[in-house]
Amino acid sequence: MAQTISNTGTTERVYHVIEDPHAHDDGHAHHPETGTNLGFWIYLMSDCLIFAILFAVHAVLGRNYAAGPSPADLFDLRLILIATFMLLFSSITYGFAMLNSYKNNINRTIGWLLVTGLFGLAFLGIEIYEFQHLVHLEATPQRSAFLSSFFTLVGTHGLHVTFGLIWLVTLVVQLKKHGLIEANRRRLMCLSMFWHFLDVIWIGVFSYVYLMGVVG
Repeated sequence: MAQTISNTGTTERVYHVIEDPHAHDDGHAHHPETGTNLGFWIYLMSDCLIFAILFAVHAVLGRNYAAGPSPADLFDLRLILIATFMLLFSSITYGFAMLNSYKNNINRTIGWLLVTGLFGLAFLGIEIYEFQHLVHLEATPQRSAFLSSFFTLVGTHGLHVTFGLIWLVTLVVQLKKHGLIEANRRRLMCLSMFWHFLDVIWIGVFSYVYLMGVVG
């Protein structure tokens, strides 16, 4: 910015450079969402490693029945298919919640999150029922290596779904209190990645453990 100063008939042109405090922000701006998303991706990769190990263990031990029941004797594929659709529908409804968050529609965002939670609870209820039924048939983890690996893999996934539901309820409370602030948008995005990740893992469980276990 230039200023003109007159002194004893002599005009001196003095240039003062006024720095915009935001002039250099572009190169050094701190974006919390970048660090949050990166950290969460690292967490998901570690979870992928855990599930990869559990799948590998089941691949090794999955046919060691120890004269006990096989998958064909135990699994009700119709029930498991219903549970699978419950989880898949929950991902669709979560997608609707995200779309409404982009439109700044807080009520519909919360509404779709609650529907997602209901589908998640339905999935979890079916999984708990299946475990209780297997225990009633004395098909416990101690019965065979197959059942031990099965309970570990499916149970670990179920624990993740439980954690996701707790996270979802906490997020709904935060949205009601603070609305769609930037921090809540980041939390919505992270939970979205986590929930879809659980869907992908379950498709692997359903295909490999249940379908191949019964058909194979």
